Parts: sequence; C-alpha cells; structure tokens
Amino acid sequence: MYKMKKSIIATLALVFTLLISCKDLTELNINPNGVDPANADLNFLLPTTETSLGQTVFGIGLGTFSGVMQQTQQTGWQGGYNNYEWDDLSHSWGGYYSMLMNNDEYFKKAVQGKYEFHEGVARVLRAYIFGMITDLWGDAPYSQALKAELGPDYFKPKFDDQKDIYLGILADLDTANVLLSKGNYTNISPKQDVIYGGNAQKWQKFANSLALRYYMRLQAKEPSIAEQGIKKIVNDPAKYPLILASSDDANISFIGTAKENSNPLNTVYDLAPDGSYMRVKMAVTFVDSLQKYNDPRLAIWANKIQTPLVLVEGTGIDRIVNGKREVSQDVVTKFETDNTMKVDFDPEFAGVTISHPKVQIFNMNNANPAQGTVNPHASHLNDRYKKTADPLVLMRLISAAEVNFILAEAAYRGWISGAENYYAAGIQQSFNAWGVGDQFSSYIGGAPYNGLNSILVQKWFASWSTAHESWFDWRRTGIPVLKTGPSAKRQALPLRLYYHYTNEISKNPDNAATAIGKLQPTPYQTGDQSNNSAWSKMWVLQGTNKPY
Repeated sequence: MYKMKKSIIATLALVFTLLISCKDLTELNINPNGVDPANADLNFLLPTTETSLGQTVFGIGLGTFSGVMQQTQQTGWQGGYNNYEWDDLSHSWGGYYSMLMNNDEYFKKAVQGKYEFHEGVARVLRAYIFGMITDLWGDAPYSQALKAELGPDYFKPKFDDQKDIYLGILADLDTANVLLSKGNYTNISPKQDVIYGGNAQKWQKFANSLALRYYMRLQAKEPSIAEQGIKKIVNDPAKYPLILASSDDANISFIGTAKENSNPLNTVYDLAPDGSYMRVKMAVTFVDSLQKYNDPRLAIWANKIQTPLVLVEGTGIDRIVNGKREVSQDVVTKFETDNTMKVDFDPEFAGVTISHPKVQIFNMNNANPAQGTVNPHASHLNDRYKKTADPLVLMRLISAAEVNFILAEAAYRGWISGAENYYAAGIQQSFNAWGVGDQFSSYIGGAPYNGLNSILVQKWFASWSTAHESWFDWRRTGIPVLKTGPSAKRQALPLRLYYHYTNEISKNPDNAATAIGKLQPTPYQTGDQSNNSAWSKMWVLQGTNKPY
C-alpha cells in the first residue's frame, strides 16, 4: 500500500468535481480549470481515476450498503440507508461513467504510446468500474459506451446483456495479465500510481484477483464458466499470480490535508453535531455476530459504549452511578413496550436496532434523542473515523482476505482443493490488514471451518468498509441470513439499484425500456410501476432461486 502524496491534492480536487458534475454519456466531463487530458502526460491521468474509484468504493462500502448488510445503521436521515427507501431518482451511474471517460483517455494514450504497463492498468481499472456498474444495476451501456465522439449513432448506446459485460470484463483482465507480466516498461511515474507505485507485479496480481471475483460472481448462474475460470488461474500460479497476502492489498490512503482529500466521515471539517460521523452507529446484527466469536476487529471498528446500562433491583430506578446508568426492570419494560425495541445491557458494545423508526432513542437514549447525534448507550464508529486520515482508514479496492475466501468457496464447491486452509488464510489476512494479526491463533479455534456458511460469514466480517461485496455474495447465496426491520420499504433486502429516470431512462428511453423488460419481478417489488425495481432480479440471479 502506497500513501498518496501531496502532489496529487489538486488531482483529488478534480476528482470530486467530476463526481458531482456528471451529466450524461454523450459528454466528456473535463474540468476547464484542470489539465486537458488530450495534452497531459498519461501518468497525470492515472491518479484521477484511481482516487475517484477509491472514494466511490469507500462511499458505498461504508455507506448505503453497510446499512443494507446491517454492519451499520444511521440514526439520522436514515430512510435510504436503513430502510431501502429508493426509487428511480435515488442513484445514478453518471459518476461511474465519468471515471470510465477519464480512464478511457488514459487507455488511449497508453495504446498510442505503446506503454504496456499503462494499458494493463487501464484495463484493470476499466474492468473494475464496469464490474461495479453491472453488479449494481444489471444491463448497462458497455460495447457502445464511451464512443460519443464517433457521432450520433453512439449518443444513445445500447444496454449490453449482463452476461456479455461479465465476459468482457474477464477478457480485459486476461489481456491485462499478459501486458503486466512482460517487464521492461517505460514512462512509469511511481508517485502518480497511488495504489501500487508503478509496481507491475502487484498490478498483475490485482488483475487476476479481480478475475476471481467475477468468476465467482457467475457461480450460481454459469457454474461451468466460474469453475473453469477459477481452475485456470489457480492451477497456473506462475502465469496467474494472486493477492494472497495483505501486504499486496489494493488500498489508497487519504491524505487528510484538506476536506476534499480526507476521510469523508471526519469531524475535523464536519463540525456539525448531527454530521456524517455522528449519524452512523454500529448495527446490532454485525455487533452480535462479531461478539459471538469474541472478534478483536470489533474494537478496531467501533467504540465501546460511553455509558453502559446496568439492570438493578427495585422499581422506578433510572440513575447514573460511577459512569453507568442503572435502571430497574419496570423502567426497561415500559421502554420496550412503548417503543417495540429491546434494551441491550452489553457492558462494552451495543449495536442499534435494524430499520427502526425510533432508532435515535435506541437503548433508552434520552441524553441526545435528536436525529444523528451522540448516543451514549450505543456503539459509535471507532474514533479513528473522526480523523481526516488514519493508517487503517483506507479506500480498499480488493484484499487478500477476499481472494482467500473466494478460493475457500471454490474448494468447498469441489473445483479446487484446500478449503479449510484458504478459509483460515482469509481470516488471518483480514486480521493482518486490520492490525490484529497476532490474535489469529487464539481466534481460529473458536471459529472453525464449517462449510459454506462459515466462509461467507467470515467474508462478511472481512468486508467491513466494502459491504457492497458482501451484498453481492448475499444475493447469490442468501448468506448471511438477514432480516429486515419494521421500517423497511419491503420485507426483504433489495437486489439492485433502480435505473435513474432523469439520467438513464429519459435520455435513452428505448434502450432503457429493453433492459427493464428483461428484469424479472419478485413478490417484493409490489408498489413499483414497472420491473425497474430494487426487488427485480437481474440476469445473474434469474433462475437461481437465490436469494429468494
């Protein structure tokens, strides 16, 4: 992992400008005050795509999908976060295509200059971003995307079938593996590569590890493609090296010297008492699951309760004694009855209730009952998330833990061997990544390998700050088992994002209509006017009987 240097602060500012100013697929989004991509050295184009991708992954992984996967919940303005109150104006892929446009400039310069390292990197980034688009929405512009400069025939690109996008991604990664294996590269500027510092071998591992992710994505729908692809990679480690140790994780650090390049949850630039950090609390599902295993990562991710609750004998008791709040059973019973919410007496960590209309008063919070403020009886995120930058608060793109868990699942399915060893390695590498590697030996005895459920539960744990990846796993397996709360828009977790009406449907109506027509309805999409629903099944889920 390479820390971003101060020299790219200006680039980060450009990134955020791009993320908030995207319009449609016919416009190349270029900051008029920045460097013209047509004239810039391609090395200066690379960190723009890398950092915008990193910010996007961090934003969704510790944001909306952390709520969906019940790792966290918000105690203020929680509708979309806790309750899936999404519609066709909630999410747009414009920012993703802006990243692709910038990366396309980088790719073209690499091909024109015959810079094989840069072409390989561009293909990895292209595969990653297109992968996120199809994972989140389903069918999307792919083969005709990024070609508006060729004329009006490409102003309204077709939505490619999801299967074709996945296969195109895998082909790109296979080509990238070859390009990144050659050596003798020219025109590399290490400081401009904020992920790997120009290290081609690590980029090659990234390419092949990402390919494993997408082969496993096809597990339920196209098992033969998934099995053959994973076998191809695993059986030839010299040709297809992988990220198997956390030292090779694809991470980007926050600089932390300005609002634009800092961890967005920080309380240095966001001083509001109901700001981003204050709104987010640990979720009961995740906290209780981690505590079942006495998991040391919980203390890395969460703060202990400021004022624990203690149940005492008597009646009408509600008092603070020696930094603890003592309450009697009658007080507790009245609160639970009035609010249909259980009180948690854990002395250290307590996660808030899932999708609850009164989540801000969880655990009898009457000190700061306003939305999005401090709750002294609930677990907030660890104080490291208040900082502008921290060694463990990173934009995490792919990890050795994820790769080892993919291999463990492949072995469980009989495609390769070594399920138990890969499972243990996944936990070890996650522990290493979060600075608790020395506690693995005492942990693994209480978390033995026990088939697919154990793999995917531990992978869910390891997906902290990349919760969208555990969501994609949950969609195809139903693991972990998650139940919605009383405020959820539907009584099932969502499966995809809606196509955005203004940005995606109205500007390309015929192609959007075709894509929407191919979505498969489920019993939970009642209330949506078409198949363009968060509870419709995209191609990769159709016919699999998963997750419902």
